[in-house]
Amino acid sequence: MKIPKKVADRWPNSVRALTTVAISHKTKDVSEADTVTLVKDMLADIFGYEKYNELTSEQQIRGTFCDLAVRIDGKIRVLIEVKAAALSLSENHLRQAINYGAHEGIEWVVLTNALEWRLYRIKFGQPVDWELVSAFCIADVNLKNEEDQRKLFLLCREGITSDAMGIYHQHISLLNKFTVAQVLLSEPVVSCVRREMRRYFPELKIEPESISDLLTNEILKREVIDGEKVKDAQQRIKKAAAKNARAQSKAAPKPVAATSDTNE
Repeated sequence: MKIPKKVADRWPNSVRALTTVAISHKTKDVSEADTVTLVKDMLADIFGYEKYNELTSEQQIRGTFCDLAVRIDGKIRVLIEVKAAALSLSENHLRQAINYGAHEGIEWVVLTNALEWRLYRIKFGQPVDWELVSAFCIADVNLKNEEDQRKLFLLCREGITSDAMGIYHQHISLLNKFTVAQVLLSEPVVSCVRREMRRYFPELKIEPESISDLLTNEILKREVIDGEKVKDAQQRIKKAAAKNARAQSKAAPKPVAATSDTNE
């Protein structure tokens, strides 16, 4: 994920100055309303939004409110739930924003107290669910660290317009312990392990099932063997395998029809 130069250039001064203010807010236990004002400043100066055109307040639907929303080109892209700087964040604080997002089809929600920033993705379904995609404390951010840069950029205007959130979510959905565990348990990998074991120890008689049992029962943790996230990983791998098979089938050269020569 490449960070545009203009984004990186605005961070040093704005992050330093506004983080100092956020820490002061926490120490003085200022009100939630004052924290909302600070968060709007941070969204403008650090994350690049137009404060008066792209940040809207108090979105309401069916009696449910959300503190702030990011509106770009007339469309709400992100909901932002703000809590007082001194308040520890909890997923219980998400309820209003999640309800609003679920009704309006808005996928992304940010929960913040100006110091802690958490990005969530709403999973539309019955019931509605959500997942934590990224989190950071701005006081701990190292602007020379690529991972910290990436976390900041996900919330930037430039990141939203380039779908950085969606791309990053897809990345972490695939590159995680659940997907890697399922790949390790797949027949090609088990066969490769068996082949390498026999290369090192030619006298060893071992069947693929023995390797699978070792991986399942003694090497991999139980959390990557059972559960809903494991089922999700299995489905992703299954879909990817089917997609690759279709692509290979289309790319394969078609047999040339035989022609018969007739002599008249």
